[in-house]
Amino acid sequence: MTFKDHFSGHAASYAAYRPGYPPALFDFLASLTPGRALAWDCATGNGQAALFLAEIFDRVVATDASQQQLDNATPHPRIDYRLAPAESSGLAQASVDLLTVAQAVHWFDFDRFYEEARRVVRPGGAIALWTYNLLRGTDEVSALVDRLAHEVSGAYWPPERRWVDEEYRTLPFPFPEVPSPVFEHTETWDLSRLVAYLRTWSANVRYQAATGRDPIAEIAPELEAAWGDPATPRALSWPIYMRAGRI
Repeated sequence: MTFKDHFSGHAASYAAYRPGYPPALFDFLASLTPGRALAWDCATGNGQAALFLAEIFDRVVATDASQQQLDNATPHPRIDYRLAPAESSGLAQASVDLLTVAQAVHWFDFDRFYEEARRVVRPGGAIALWTYNLLRGTDEVSALVDRLAHEVSGAYWPPERRWVDEEYRTLPFPFPEVPSPVFEHTETWDLSRLVAYLRTWSANVRYQAATGRDPIAEIAPELEAAWGDPATPRALSWPIYMRAGRI
């Protein structure tokens, strides 16, 4: 089965430079289901969410359709990393207490994935899907990130990125919904770390492949001026949008 693969070609950079998630998010996930035997982290990538889940659940099955992503995943004694598409997990029927998808469900075949979710999540279990949108820094840095995303490489975003732009509000979600809190994740980076992260955007990768030009070069002088000393660490934050429900 093919899948929409925008990240295998730079899986190592994705593992090294993508931001994480706030602990409060996983505290909320822990409240969704009484069972803690098994969590399925679907489209786990390099296992960022799975590592948090492994502190809550007895066992985590973390699947991804990309072997390159799994090759860059962090081992953990309670995580079983498996190569599998989202729509065909290989998990037993009614075996999962919590199903999570971080920053990825917008790439899926929704109907087939939700059918698989209904099959593998046990009665009373839960599903949680979340994404973050464009990072926020100072007003000047935020404006330049927005310009990069919307004007410079905006035409190169895959069409499914619209679900992120719409903050998952319009995402099909055929389950009884549980209201989720507003989450925000903050990290402190220097300028080189920010630039390395921007290079992992699917739009920037596609822009450079299509044109041979570096899209970040178009904002680099202004970004450097807005940041100041490139070695100075600055706080950056990502707003996180979640849909959660019970199956």
